[in-house]
This record gives sequence, C-alpha cells and structure tokens, in this order.
Amino acid sequence: MRINVGCGQTPIEGWRNFDNSISVHLSKTYLLALFLFKLKLLGEEEYAFVNFCRLNRFEYGDARKIEYGDARKRLPLADGSIDVFYSSHMIEHLDQTDATKVLKEARRVLCHGGIIRLSVPDLHKLAEKYIETREADKFISRLKLSQTTTRTIIQKLKFIITENIKTHRWMYDGESLRGVLTSHGFLKASVMPAGTTRIKNHEPLNLYNRAAESVYVETENP
Repeated sequence: MRINVGCGQTPIEGWRNFDNSISVHLSKTYLLALFLFKLKLLGEEEYAFVNFCRLNRFEYGDARKIEYGDARKRLPLADGSIDVFYSSHMIEHLDQTDATKVLKEARRVLCHGGIIRLSVPDLHKLAEKYIETREADKFISRLKLSQTTTRTIIQKLKFIITENIKTHRWMYDGESLRGVLTSHGFLKASVMPAGTTRIKNHEPLNLYNRAAESVYVETENP
C-alpha cells in the first residue's frame, strides 16, 4: 500500500490519498460550503477544492479518491502496513512539534524498509533567487511566513476557517530536511534530483511536481 498525505487537488491514482483540510469535511455538507462562500468566509480557492472533493471523495469507491486523515494524530492504517509514505508541500505548513508528530506517524505505518518521500519549498532556491534579484518583498512573500493582521470580524472568521492553513510554519532546504528525518530515526536520507526516486514501480507518482521551487528528500524506515 502507498499513501499520499496532504494530497490537496493532486490525489494519485491507485494510492490512498489523505487530506485534513476543512474542504474535505465541507464537501459532505455542500450547502454549508455554499453559505460560507456567499458570506466570503470561504475563498474561491477553497470553494473550488470543496467542489473537487465532492467529485473525488473516497466513499465513491474508485481509485484516486480523497479521504479525511490527519497524520498529526492517527491515520486509519495498521502498524507497518505501508510501503511508501509520500507528502508534497505539506510539512512546511506545520510547526516543529506537529512535524514531529507526522514523522512519528510515518514511522508507525511504514513497514521495515518502507520509503518516505517528502517534497517541500526549497529555502536554498528561494534565497538564491533573492540574492540574484535583491527583491526583498517578493522573497518575503514567497516564504509565506508572515500573516496579514485581521481587523474585522469577517477577516478573523475567514482566517480561522481557511487562511491559517496557508501560512508556512517552518522552512527547509535539502540538508535541513535530511537532518530532520535522520534525527527521527530514518535511515539513508538523501536529497533526490527531480525525476529520480528509490520507489520501485513509482508510476503514476509525479517526480517533477513543482520542480522549479522544490527539494525532494527520501529515506527508509528501519
């Protein structure tokens, strides 16, 4: 079994695809989602994801469907039952405490020798771009570490419902992410060039997903 954690709108056919977004819940209560959208508490991006989840919910029974799962807590999977744990542009949205919880859960569900592949925005690439252009505002914006001050009740409610999950809580480059994985007991952590993987028969996994801005690290469960 192979899982895609924090899949968003890129579930992988033939894998189990988990996401803990509020949009997954709202897809089951469409009228509430429409109501929140009309009140502008749900943005266009989130509303589009709700509609995407409606068409791709796990209960429809086909492959490439999304099911709710929060890897900070416990995924509905048995110990040692997973061959591959994949997550793209998710862990940077977690603080270090929650990231540790996710990696512990990955250790729990992965079999001996199972592979975890993480893709995150590459701080090194972002810093290089800043040094090249000296565009400080764009650099800070791309980091997504700052939060807009919420002044009205509507803004505060919207932030609670959706905006809070868009903020980055931590940033990594290849070496720092490799170090985090190693510190949590994973073995042979390596930065992987785009297009390469240790995962056997990896199709239809996209090995070039957001390659211009990403770094990929793979490692094995002991």
